[in-house]
Amino acid sequence: RLQESGPGLVKPSQTLSLTCTVSGVDIRTDFYYWSWFRQPPGKGLEWMGAITSVGSTDYSPSLKSRTSIFRDTSKNQFSLHLTSVTPEDTAVYYCASSSRGTSLSDDYDYWGQGTQVTVSS
Repeated sequence: RLQESGPGLVKPSQTLSLTCTVSGVDIRTDFYYWSWFRQPPGKGLEWMGAITSVGSTDYSPSLKSRTSIFRDTSKNQFSLHLTSVTPEDTAVYYCASSSRGTSLSDDYDYWGQGTQVTVSS
């Protein structure tokens, strides 16, 4: 089970911070890929990046300069930081897991319920 948490409202130019708490499986389990996706209003799902079971990271080229994903293995959590946000970053943000190590949403087996983040002053 995956559960997102974090502020629902972020001001422009600030950093968006979300955490995904994982239960039922250790995030260090071999070959798992732990990702963040988002879905802006009226648009499709966008893969943002991932952290692997060994702690390496992979980011979408379009967001790489603003995105960091890291983990806390003691809490079985992984987190997203997105810097310098604008209203275009308003979206429902999801965490998800896959054993196939891809950026394709269809390859993901487990999803959080999603959390709405609005960027507005």
